[in-house]
Amino acid sequence: MDLFDQNWENAPLAERMRPTKIADFVGQSHLISQGKILEQAIRHDSIFSMIFWGPPGSGKTTLARIIAQETKSKFIKISAVTSNVAEIKKIIAKAQEDQKFYTIRTILFIDEIHRFNKAQQDVLLPHVEKGTITLIGATTENPSFEVIGPLLSRSRVLKLEALAEEDIKSIVNRALKNIDLGLGKKKIKIASKAFLTLVISANGDARFALNTLEIAASFAKKKTINLEDIKSAIQKRINYFDKKGDYHYDTISAFIKSMRGGKTDAALHYLARMIDAGEDPIFIARRMVIFASEDIGNNQPTALVLATSTMQAVHMIGMPEATLILAQCTAYLAECPKSIASTEAISQALSDVKNQTLEAIPLHLRNAPTKLMKEFGYGKGHVRYPWMTENNDKSLKVSSLEYMPKNLIGKKYYKNPKKST
Repeated sequence: MDLFDQNWENAPLAERMRPTKIADFVGQSHLISQGKILEQAIRHDSIFSMIFWGPPGSGKTTLARIIAQETKSKFIKISAVTSNVAEIKKIIAKAQEDQKFYTIRTILFIDEIHRFNKAQQDVLLPHVEKGTITLIGATTENPSFEVIGPLLSRSRVLKLEALAEEDIKSIVNRALKNIDLGLGKKKIKIASKAFLTLVISANGDARFALNTLEIAASFAKKKTINLEDIKSAIQKRINYFDKKGDYHYDTISAFIKSMRGGKTDAALHYLARMIDAGEDPIFIARRMVIFASEDIGNNQPTALVLATSTMQAVHMIGMPEATLILAQCTAYLAECPKSIASTEAISQALSDVKNQTLEAIPLHLRNAPTKLMKEFGYGKGHVRYPWMTENNDKSLKVSSLEYMPKNLIGKKYYKNPKKST
């Protein structure tokens, strides 16, 4: 497939501006700069199967096309969303024919490979191993969770990063100046504030930046894109946030860690990201309840009370008003003194229950509802309220009572944070 086998004048700007040479690619210097893995692979024509893992608009498809172009390989692109086993088998059969009779290498690019099921991935295995096809997969999700182990072991996972603001600036400027494929013929200019807003709003996504630029250019009066044009084209900045994907877990992790570190502003920032992306507010509140007990505990017991009230209030009030409740609780939890005494205590206690012999419960702690049980010593010597200064048996020394099983006498799980400070 030739990159230019289509009517480029009618293609979207983002498609027209795809670089076709590695030298023109912007970003991902850790992969394509001199001496790095992809630069060497292309230069020595030693392409291997690989999986590109990175956010939208970071250049996964473009890099795959460039590799095919520069190594003179046949390039076939399919989407895991729409493809099936029958289509894959047909592609492999043609690749075998091309390899045998014409010594043509086939690069099979699978977009969103994480959406392939196990059966579909299994079909690829022997052909990737034999070299019938060179697989390049693209995914926004962690491939170690979504791609089967045997396929991973036959491929290299290459991590792509969101493009830096300087990269986005370079890509936008190139589109504005390029006469053949960009907006150069129209002599479109962009105001400085509009340019900066576009770059920031792109959030590292080159496709978003170019699509927005193209829409804004159609609004522009006197061939100058102003701030209002950009705002109209953007409408709402895209916040990449898959509720079932890595970014979901990364963001809630950053939120919890920021509260744990007492970094209130950072915690509020990650809270804002989740709210803006439409995260379930009950999910956020539930994690805050857990945090209040796990990370604060008895160093500030009111934290659990407030977090529980927050979850109830969020459930009753709903969004967007619940934003204020979540923010209030986030700030409170981040500022609270922390203690993991209860967390560590129950963890150690559970470990002993699982790994130690469960010796008999002391007799004085057992119930004695029958006469026979009393005769066997059940409940004997038990003081119902040992904390009282007065009790029925004046001769009994309360401090001498032992509550632990014999093999755990003297074991200490809980270290009171109030007493240690």
